[in-house]
Amino acid sequence: MADESENELKVTDPTQAQAVGDDAQQLVLQKVYVKDMSFESPKAPEVFTTNASPQTNLNLRYANRDLGDDNTEVSLTLTVDAKDNDATLFLVELTYAGVFTIKGYTAEQKAQIVGSFCPNTLYPFAREAIAETIQRGGFPQLLLQPINFDALYSQALQQRAAQMTEGAVAPTTGGETH
Repeated sequence: MADESENELKVTDPTQAQAVGDDAQQLVLQKVYVKDMSFESPKAPEVFTTNASPQTNLNLRYANRDLGDDNTEVSLTLTVDAKDNDATLFLVELTYAGVFTIKGYTAEQKAQIVGSFCPNTLYPFAREAIAETIQRGGFPQLLLQPINFDALYSQALQQRAAQMTEGAVAPTTGGETH
């Protein structure tokens, strides 16, 4: 029985975590919200009378900005479009954001939290908002697949490292431009 209790995850109230001390690590989701959203269906209502087989595309990006006092806003922008041949059936653009208190971590740890954990936390909210908007637009439910933000973050780090290595190895021409 003692072994089982050692594996329990204990979630503390953020106000209690602040009382622990200034050097304690804190990661608290303060707020989530829709920052920007648009939906277009340029072929409505005619699109509903056809047997279109849409091809759906997802474009995803995220950004962050320091808000001071150990608070960081992380925003996740998703663009989903569905086309049948060259005709756009619908287009949804959503920026979903969250304010995270991140305190007591090294710069490298904070970068990983902001680049992986925070988008991973926001994505289910954004996914739900996208699905609901598409359904309210008169289209069948669209189920966006889960995304591995840890893998995306690692891949981005590897690409940056490769670019830095290539830049350091590339020969210089003494200031000449071609």
